[in-house]
Amino acid sequence: MHSVYLWVKVFHVMFMVAWMASLLYLPRLFVYHADKVNDKITSETFKIMEYRLYFYIGTPSLVLVWITGLYLTYILGIYGWLIIKFFAVIIMTIYHIWLLKFLKNFKNNTNSKESLFFRKINEIPFFILLIILIMVIIKPEFPW
Repeated sequence: MHSVYLWVKVFHVMFMVAWMASLLYLPRLFVYHADKVNDKITSETFKIMEYRLYFYIGTPSLVLVWITGLYLTYILGIYGWLIIKFFAVIIMTIYHIWLLKFLKNFKNNTNSKESLFFRKINEIPFFILLIILIMVIIKPEFPW
């Protein structure tokens, strides 16, 4: 049983890395896409890249992070740091879903955001990841 836990943990980290890569790269693609929206050929290329990143890498990784994470929580038990990590992952999931709105706007040629907006939101997952890493590595104790 112990080795199953460790294998699931390996896959949890692997899928988390893939999910984070997609959450950090997709807004960056939006930055460049917003600047090239009038160039039809380049815009169509970005649409394909964004779609594939979101639906072929990001979303499957998100699902697998949740599945493996819930299994690890079941085995590990509930701790204060884990509850905070859980809420941070919920926020990250909401962010992932929020990006779908922009993906659809680009797909439908209705994006109204400038590249600066996407540059700013590109930092959000980094800060959420920082909270998650602090919780997982330091495992602070909480009095509640």
